[in-house]
Amino acid sequence: MKFNRKQDIVSNLHSKRVLVIYGPRRVGKTTILEAYLKKELQKKVFYSTGDDFKIRELFESEIRDRILDFARSYDLVAIDEAQTIPSIGLGSKMIIDAFPEKTIILTGSSSFNLAKEIGEPLTGRHFTLTLLPIAQSEMDASRFELEGALEDFLIYGSYPEVLLEADKSKKAKILNELVSSYLFKDVLALDRIKSPNLLLDIVKCLSFQVGNEVSLNEIARTAKTDVKTVIRYIDVLEKMFIVLKVRGFSRNLRNEISKKSKYYFLDNGVRNAVISQFNGINLRNDIGALWENFIFMELIKKSGITGTLVNYYFWRTHAGQEIDIIMESAGKLTAIECKWSGDSATPPSVWSKTYPEADFKLIHKKNYLDFIT
Repeated sequence: MKFNRKQDIVSNLHSKRVLVIYGPRRVGKTTILEAYLKKELQKKVFYSTGDDFKIRELFESEIRDRILDFARSYDLVAIDEAQTIPSIGLGSKMIIDAFPEKTIILTGSSSFNLAKEIGEPLTGRHFTLTLLPIAQSEMDASRFELEGALEDFLIYGSYPEVLLEADKSKKAKILNELVSSYLFKDVLALDRIKSPNLLLDIVKCLSFQVGNEVSLNEIARTAKTDVKTVIRYIDVLEKMFIVLKVRGFSRNLRNEISKKSKYYFLDNGVRNAVISQFNGINLRNDIGALWENFIFMELIKKSGITGTLVNYYFWRTHAGQEIDIIMESAGKLTAIECKWSGDSATPPSVWSKTYPEADFKLIHKKNYLDFIT
């Protein structure tokens, strides 16, 4: 299925600011950057990657005169996979401070590494653009076509390469290779991660708990490790764009759970590749988890595309009353229940009494496009 990105570089460029484009590998960062550069024919452009030894050596030197001499003759400096370049943040600060009229664009597949390199040097001197797998609103398809392909989205996700592949067995192959050779390759390259088997065990535990509160102690017991190690590994998975943490919503009422968290995968296809499960919907017992993960991430993508500031939570009481997703935006609360089957639901009584001003929405397979596109 074809698609068109709604996020673009031009609208995210600002004077005296470095633009940093984050996102998972193979989500389209290089594509969007190269498409932009092709239109800037009137400018003198320098474009390279973090694999360029000379660029690595230049920024690693931290010698201001050398770095400014390099940048002086270019209008635009763009570096792909910049997270591999030591001191890229400091070097970019030197350039933007000396030449505020220049455009600097950095991309990185690792928010952990790139954020560490940017860190303090570019505080107040950069904006970010985060690219995620393709949103439903970016699909070049009619409502009828989207609804007809819903099962594929739930099972194979929406990475660009997966969407462009029609054959389901090849979709699965792409995802398996993506997980093993790219996503985990980045994670295992970090010094903090020593055991690929332990990493896989922890990711599998998170895969089977999508939509549920996660017990770190339970994961530690299952993976045969300690809680501190589980926390460290999950923290890296978040920063590598594999999972996303959601906290419980609470206004400090005694019966509301706020200390535990849920974890969603940024892409259903990646989640299913982790557990080697690409069976059709009718052959699965996890459709509820797939549906909730899908809806949550589409809401996240929509917020990013529209530039709307939204805080996301889940809600649950110690008595077991719960709501899948809570959206808080501009002081307004919206409670969302995700149901694959069924088109009626009411909010828990405790929620209604505690937050009478909040909206309540039920998202099911017949109305979901009204909420996410």
